Amino acid sequence: MPSARANGLMLHYDTFGDRSGQPLVLIMGLGAQMLLWREGFCAALAERGMFVIRFDNRDVGLSEHLDHMRCPPIKKAIAKSLFRLPVGAPYDLSDMAADVVGLLDALELPKAHICGASMGCMIAQTMAVEHPHRCASLISIMSNTGEVRHRLGKPRAMLALLKKVPADRAAVAQNMVDFSYASKGPGYPVDEAEARRLGGELFDRAFHPAGFKRHLLAIFDSPSRTRALRSLRVHTQVIHGTHDPVLRPAGGALTARSVPGAELVWVKGMGHRLPEGAWDLVADAVGRHVAGHPVTEMELTRAKS
Repeated sequence: MPSARANGLMLHYDTFGDRSGQPLVLIMGLGAQMLLWREGFCAALAERGMFVIRFDNRDVGLSEHLDHMRCPPIKKAIAKSLFRLPVGAPYDLSDMAADVVGLLDALELPKAHICGASMGCMIAQTMAVEHPHRCASLISIMSNTGEVRHRLGKPRAMLALLKKVPADRAAVAQNMVDFSYASKGPGYPVDEAEARRLGGELFDRAFHPAGFKRHLLAIFDSPSRTRALRSLRVHTQVIHGTHDPVLRPAGGALTARSVPGAELVWVKGMGHRLPEGAWDLVADAVGRHVAGHPVTEMELTRAKS
């Protein structure tokens, strides 16, 4: 698996599809490894003409871990965040957005479509605001604008998300099953065997809960993006499940209202997961969006000239 130095850090990534296709960067969410962008979904995007890049964010998976950075207590950080007080996170969403820019530099891509899921789209939104010239378009999947009122989802889902899991393969696999049930929507049942297998695979690859904590602090220490998104001039598509219990549908709706001209795509019955049954629907939507706002050949070759 290749790696690249980006923003001073080593990031692991892989790709799907032909390099001549439309470049699409996939940013995964809170404490999540890039494997949560399942190979079948990435292949579906590649079949629709995209050159797909998925990567491990800093502090998770096989990318560089930042254990030398101190982590303030999570409960106090959450409380401070709800009152809009500084949290003291070791890094924030702007730093993680700069990682993506650095990855584009390493891959010699002057511009790409930027797609994030959950926290991944918080990073993508930040990148679109702070580095709009590097974004051919923005695709927001099951995310929000960072408004305080949208930060906490339904109690069962939040408890499953924030549950402390021991460094034990069976426990991590069971936690993946539990979170899958807590975050699902009524339209897409959980494949328990697959969820358990995936949890074990993630544990074997890289179990690093400290990165999850620092990611969470980055969210809580970053301001709302609503006002900045109102001035955004990047073509935007918002995709959200109608039954998301973690980042509720109201947050997706506000994202679409905030960005001028944004397209809102509801996925009926989907929760805070990207289940296999929804892959074609979501890939079709992303494919239409990307085809409507392509990176031109001139832009693709400019970095090589």
